Amino acid sequence: MALAQAKLKRLDDIYALPDGQRAELIDGQMYMMAPPNTAHQKISWKLHQTIANYIDSMGGNCDVFAAPFAVFLNKDDFNYVEPDLSVICDRNKINDKGCSGAPDWIIEIVSPSTQTMDYGIKLFKYRTANVREYWIVNPVTHIVNVYDLEHDEKTRQYSFNDNIPVCIYENFSVCISGLL
Repeated sequence: MALAQAKLKRLDDIYALPDGQRAELIDGQMYMMAPPNTAHQKISWKLHQTIANYIDSMGGNCDVFAAPFAVFLNKDDFNYVEPDLSVICDRNKINDKGCSGAPDWIIEIVSPSTQTMDYGIKLFKYRTANVREYWIVNPVTHIVNVYDLEHDEKTRQYSFNDNIPVCIYENFSVCISGLL
């Protein structure tokens, strides 16, 4: 006898959650999200501010969005994520609901409950959805993993004290410890 499969969740299930409850949907599997802690929020805010200021100073046409911001990676009803930061350079992907398709650059800030997701499941999903660059920022270890997915480069690790080069922008680097 075959085991019964769990019913795949859809976008309607995300939108049916009670107010204030957040979740992500990856391949029809719903993952509940806990509220971020203070260190997480501070890093997110400072990175958002730094990236937005850089784009503005260069007259760039990309937009930076902080969570909660809906990203529909595969333009289907089974994948919905809320990256901590999303940089989107194709404004045709942006609509009233969020981003339809892959952002150019995604940053996830790890919390103890999201490590498996950020380092495994999301890395795979972002790679296959054609995200160009993916950063995993770990406030506990003070390590940033940088994935240049556009050029299929190996993972590079940096400390918060390093000037971390941004793959999608020449001449732009971020020192996280300098922001905090």
